[in-house]
Amino acid sequence: MREIKYVRLEELNPEDLRMLLNKRRIREHLIEHKLFDSNTIMSWIQEKYEMDCTEGCRVRGIVSNNSIAGWCGIQFEDGKYEIAIVLDDKFWGIGKKVFNDTFSWAKELGHNEVFIHLLHTRPEYKFLRKISKNVFEKEMFGNKFTTYQISVC
Repeated sequence: MREIKYVRLEELNPEDLRMLLNKRRIREHLIEHKLFDSNTIMSWIQEKYEMDCTEGCRVRGIVSNNSIAGWCGIQFEDGKYEIAIVLDDKFWGIGKKVFNDTFSWAKELGHNEVFIHLLHTRPEYKFLRKISKNVFEKEMFGNKFTTYQISVC
């Protein structure tokens, strides 16, 4: 079993995080954006830090076996709380554990429901459909997403 630790993003080496977020396999399932450079990764970390300071939110880096595996969190977007999980493909095996941990944060933070938005490039997740009270397509930022609305309680 892989060890999983959740750390504040600012505790991670920004260059390691930049390299991870610029990987093609990660980018193909995210909204299209320019590659991060040393300045833009610092701005991104600052944005996530500010989100982490927002009531009801928590954003963390994921470290597994002393390597950066990705990031996750509960963010406030478009008037709703959403779960976001981004994992390096080498760590996809820890995805369910990361989801369960992030979902437990939603309970701890007192949310009634959360949303998960998956870009149209992602396959449908049967376990998400099964636990969702509603699944629908949504346009955001010029992209099509499958959105899962999940009751927390």
